[in-house]
Amino acid sequence: MTWFTIGIYEPLFNGLLFLQKIIPGHDLGLSIIILTLIIKALLYIPSLSAIRSSRQMQMLQPRLKEIQTKYKDKKDVLAQEQMKLYKESKINPLSSCLPLLIQIPFFIALYQVFINGLKIDQNGILASNELSHVYPFLRGYYEQTAIHTMFLGWVDLAAKHNIYLAIIAGATQFWQTKMLAAPKEPKIKEARDESITSATNKQMTYLLPAFTAYIAYTFPAGLALYWAAQAVFTIIQQYIFLREHPTNKKPEEIDGQST
Repeated sequence: MTWFTIGIYEPLFNGLLFLQKIIPGHDLGLSIIILTLIIKALLYIPSLSAIRSSRQMQMLQPRLKEIQTKYKDKKDVLAQEQMKLYKESKINPLSSCLPLLIQIPFFIALYQVFINGLKIDQNGILASNELSHVYPFLRGYYEQTAIHTMFLGWVDLAAKHNIYLAIIAGATQFWQTKMLAAPKEPKIKEARDESITSATNKQMTYLLPAFTAYIAYTFPAGLALYWAAQAVFTIIQQYIFLREHPTNKKPEEIDGQST
């Protein structure tokens, strides 16, 4: 077995099975939500760092626009001045991507859990090859106990093409992205680079949620529920952070602070 199977897939798989075993009613959907909360807790620090970086970048936009306008015809100087500004403000523009990169292995592992891990026979019992991934303290239980893949008795989380969860996943992703978007400013004469950046940010605000909804619709509904749940938890975290760090603070005043 690979490090991915041992280090990520099996812990998530068994964590989900354990939660379903102990939760009253053995609801798989509630198990996914609780597992998502646990994952968010484990990723709390890098996630907070990303929110802080996004907030700082938002507050730096007026100064960045000044630099872009001043050095629009001097690309080398523009890049140097931007990096100087980031350094002075103690900002790493790439840090906001870290939580997304960290989440990718978890998403892939959960995808495999729903595509392969939750394969059941006609009686709802896990397939024998998947039982080999179940930890010994759970194996005896799941050798005899059926797995119910329903959420609240009406959503089959092992099935694909659930339009309702897909819409919820896309909507929560949009809300999450919109919260950290820079506020609209009065229209001024922009440099070409500013226009490109503004258009790119606007596209990400709408394209990322649309892509999320498409993926959520294409994959098993359990993944859509996970994606929506993690977005909701992120929205709550962002709301708390943004409430405690209003826009009248300087970017460097945010650095190193916690919620």
